[in-house]
Amino acid sequence: MNVLLDLVVLFGLAIVTVVIFRWFSFPSVIGFLVTGILAGPSALGLIRDTHQVEQMAEVGVILLLFTIGIEFSLKELARIKHLVIWGGGLQVGLTILAVTGLDVLFNVPVRQALFVGFLVALSSTAILLKLFVDAGDMDTPHGKTILGILIFQDLCIVPLMLLTPALAGTGSGMTGVLMVCAKAVAVVVAAHYGARFLVPWILKQVVTTRSRDLFILTIIFIGFGTAWLTSLAGLSLALGAFIAGLAISESEYSQQALGDIMPFRDAFMSLFFISVGMLLDPAVLTKQLSLVIGLVVGIVLIKALFAGGAVLAMGLPLRVAVVAGLALAQIGEFSFLLAQSGMQHGILSGTTYQLFLAASVATMALTPLCIKISGPMADRLDKILPPRWTRGVGRLAGSDRPLSLSDHVIIVGYGMNGRNLSRVLRNLKIRHAVIDTNPFTVSSERRKGTKIVFGDATRQEVLEHTRVEQSRILVIAISDAAASRRVAALARQLNPAIHIIVRTRYLAEMEPLYKLGASEVIPEEFETSIEILTRVLRRFMIPHDEIEGYVAEVRKDSYDMFRSLSRRHSHAVGIAGFLAGAEIGTFRLKAGSKLDGTTLRDGVLRAQSGASILMIKRGEEIVPNPDPVWQLREGDIVLLLGTPDQLAAASKLL
Repeated sequence: MNVLLDLVVLFGLAIVTVVIFRWFSFPSVIGFLVTGILAGPSALGLIRDTHQVEQMAEVGVILLLFTIGIEFSLKELARIKHLVIWGGGLQVGLTILAVTGLDVLFNVPVRQALFVGFLVALSSTAILLKLFVDAGDMDTPHGKTILGILIFQDLCIVPLMLLTPALAGTGSGMTGVLMVCAKAVAVVVAAHYGARFLVPWILKQVVTTRSRDLFILTIIFIGFGTAWLTSLAGLSLALGAFIAGLAISESEYSQQALGDIMPFRDAFMSLFFISVGMLLDPAVLTKQLSLVIGLVVGIVLIKALFAGGAVLAMGLPLRVAVVAGLALAQIGEFSFLLAQSGMQHGILSGTTYQLFLAASVATMALTPLCIKISGPMADRLDKILPPRWTRGVGRLAGSDRPLSLSDHVIIVGYGMNGRNLSRVLRNLKIRHAVIDTNPFTVSSERRKGTKIVFGDATRQEVLEHTRVEQSRILVIAISDAAASRRVAALARQLNPAIHIIVRTRYLAEMEPLYKLGASEVIPEEFETSIEILTRVLRRFMIPHDEIEGYVAEVRKDSYDMFRSLSRRHSHAVGIAGFLAGAEIGTFRLKAGSKLDGTTLRDGVLRAQSGASILMIKRGEEIVPNPDPVWQLREGDIVLLLGTPDQLAAASKLL
């Protein structure tokens, strides 16, 4: 009953606190931290026994990493392995060295200074992934970079925990450390391959029972069971949960599992942030406020500087480095576990521990602000610093040579959308170039013969390097909305005649993109609804032509609204922009068509469909506004103008 009462008190106080903070546009995370501080034994004393709350909070961290693993994939993890190894290794190593060196300058014993370096090097996986998932930024260059570094940090908790007794002089020697590391590696490999091959079979058997309760129970068992196995080897529970999530992500039941787990994750994650707030004694803030402020400023500056430096050292652009550096500039939740181990072995005193907690909670609370100011700060540095500093050194990507292209397509971003488009353009032998900020992707694709440029497309020299002033189309296929707007505006300035197509997530982002120079904006939110509609009707055996009719009707109604946005901006108005209800479509005249051999003067197409021919392409010859004597032949590509119904009728004739 005491646990139930504690939960009622915490959730009730959290509701009030979070609502108040949301009124002032602060994220919920800060409200949860303040709730913990207020309810903890050092403030109002509403919760006396924090141990049980901390245990439930640990469940929240496990569920967070579990769901992140489900949303991620093994292929994607393999794609960013360089970010994990090089980015994470540089960030952790440089931060530990810097903090140790500074502490030694202030006469801190070397062993204690090194241990403080361990604590500062780790960042908050729970907070960052929560903020980036909510903002939809996990697929951005800085999102992937941050995830890679965080994965490395989570792996580091094992050797750091093993080295703690050695720093205190109570360890079992190097042999003991190596034995535990070998055990950890064996458990991780066993958990990974066991989940990889066993999980799909288990889920298949469970699904055949058609019991949702059993399915949810099985998913929770897999996640917690794998986390428990990894904990036996001294690894973090969260890392084991991440491995289990990756295994489930490869199965066909991943989306159902994710939807069932999300409500549990959100509830327990709030308890994690509350439990962190409970650890802090507010008296430390009042008695040693200036020292705490100094520690917070020092931690944020050191972590931002060396995390950003690690990203720059990999060859990534300045913008990615600044955003990643400031995002990683807080103390992590696993540092609390490490600090408690340091207390047990006598490395940290009680006063030092409380100072560390106060500074840690403050850096966590500052994380949303750091992320918010990172973009404007990157833009300001971009204007001040020399271009060779801001575009990324690109050593790992190889040296860029000027491209000799004209009338080509430029693709910004080489994610799923960019790769698919590039593959089709290559098959059609349409000239194109790609811009991407991942030096490892650039290196591997260049070896395959892809015309790909390393760099930040928001930089003028990068776009000019791909001959943007001579290109026909620019496709912006990245997940960063702010970067998409800057690329569209810059490209429109460099080439007023270019056709700019932008992929965006939400309908609300369309108007700003049109204002800045986009010709067409493709909102994933709307296109996903079309795909859902198509698949639902298909399952009810609705004929294909009827489905196409319904889709055309939905598209007409919705895109009429979209066109009303584009008509306000001259660069987004083609000929179709002035013709309400009309569309333009391209069709190929196939063998057996009744139009084969007829002339435009015969008027068969116009009479039987109502559509009008604007242009004909035959081989390499393009004829706009063709003469009435033009005779249609098999293989001709015609550009038609008409209503959706007229274009549908014309497609049948052709």
